[in-house]
Amino acid sequence: MANIPSQKKRNNRSERERLENRRYTSRIKTYFTRLETAVTDADDGRADTEHRTLVQTIDKAVKRGALHRNTGARKKSRAARVRRGAA
Repeated sequence: MANIPSQKKRNNRSERERLENRRYTSRIKTYFTRLETAVTDADDGRADTEHRTLVQTIDKAVKRGALHRNTGARKKSRAARVRRGAA
């Protein structure tokens, strides 16, 4: 356990940032699953909506630093493949 006040603050901050990053990654996984189910159900309107929200969430996570930009690009590419129905 940290004794120095600045280290206690840093621990609190890193925990807060970790949880925020987890929120982004969890949300991305959820939207990806929703996209896959919409594509398998052949619901084009819902699939378009889910794909749009997934890409927006990935872009926000990359901008925020929760994901590396190459990881974000890879996830967007996979989402586009799923959207086309190739997966």
